[in-house]
Amino acid sequence: MNHVVVVGAGLAGVRSAEALRARGFQGNITLIGEESHRPYDRPPLSKAVLLGEADSSRWESDLDAMNVRHRAGVAAKGLREGTVETTEGEILYDGLVIATGATPIRLRGEGDQQVLRTIDDALRLRSRFGPGVRLVVVGAGWIGAEVATAARRAGCEVTVVEAGQAPLSVALGAEAGAHTAPWYAAAGIDLVLGERVASVDPGGVTLASGRTLHADVVVTGVGVRPAVGWLAGSGLTIEDGVVTDEHLATSLPGVVAVGDCAAWWSRRFQARLRVEHWDSALNAPEVAAATLLGEDAVYDPVPYFWSEQFGRMVQYAGYHVGARLVRRGDPERDPKWALCWLTGDDRLAALLTVDRPRDLVQGRRIVESGQRLDVDRITDPSITLRDCTVA
Repeated sequence: MNHVVVVGAGLAGVRSAEALRARGFQGNITLIGEESHRPYDRPPLSKAVLLGEADSSRWESDLDAMNVRHRAGVAAKGLREGTVETTEGEILYDGLVIATGATPIRLRGEGDQQVLRTIDDALRLRSRFGPGVRLVVVGAGWIGAEVATAARRAGCEVTVVEAGQAPLSVALGAEAGAHTAPWYAAAGIDLVLGERVASVDPGGVTLASGRTLHADVVVTGVGVRPAVGWLAGSGLTIEDGVVTDEHLATSLPGVVAVGDCAAWWSRRFQARLRVEHWDSALNAPEVAAATLLGEDAVYDPVPYFWSEQFGRMVQYAGYHVGARLVRRGDPERDPKWALCWLTGDDRLAALLTVDRPRDLVQGRRIVESGQRLDVDRITDPSITLRDCTVA
């Protein structure tokens, strides 16, 4: 293998180049990215950058020292076996890493709507924050909550509109998400639940019920779609992202996929997952690089995510689909609490923690080990999770 092309210059892309060099690959590496910026980290965009605590989130990687050719401002337009078609011509490859990420979903309407995906998005949105600015956030998911947190801190008058019956209902389910709803009122934010936005209009949004919410700024945070349109006709299997096996190998030889655009098979959970989280972009490239170089590596992590919202550290690990919910502590009375999802035989499938970092660390290890738990003991937050396991 003489030339590896990495399409996508976000964290997953630059980590793929790093992993290839770390494994001794001496051939050429070309990293192409649609943005004009050097690779940067995305989690700080909705946290430090939006809060005004930082102006950039550059990923500290010396591409020149690694002899990686970075072609900024170049977009992939198509793929034929052995060739990536770009806005600046064709690039031949022996190995290919697809790391094109995802793009925000936009709503219908003629009004201006902000999204938060790039450093330019974050700086543009931050510049519009200020005392008395009326801001409507569409979507009470992870990003919506973090945008609302930053906007309120800047003095904006914030309304959050969520189609579900609770915040985070898509990510966690309505029962779990409902425990976060009081945070909005406590922060002075108007939370509108069970309402869909029919259109984004000049001066605000119109809800499906006909109600109008006036706004100076509208932020759309209703999710993303994997950026795989450029792969149409390539022969790759596409299904909510680029389909890969547990080695992150795709249906084409010499092609792997990582990050937000990769739908990979999890041996652990016996399910196909597409995880839009930093932890995946950081660690999956190690396996993808190994696979490209002919090593037998398997990607099978316990998915992990964190969010800083309303002065709380919220962390999640695992995969809870099909598992039953058990509360650890009382979210109505205790500011620090956790939720656990258990399988039918009382194994920990996932957990959500609020300002309980020790629970998260221990719980993640328990998910990895597959140990059974004493259900009665885990409901008592004074007992450490590791002391709730059953031999």
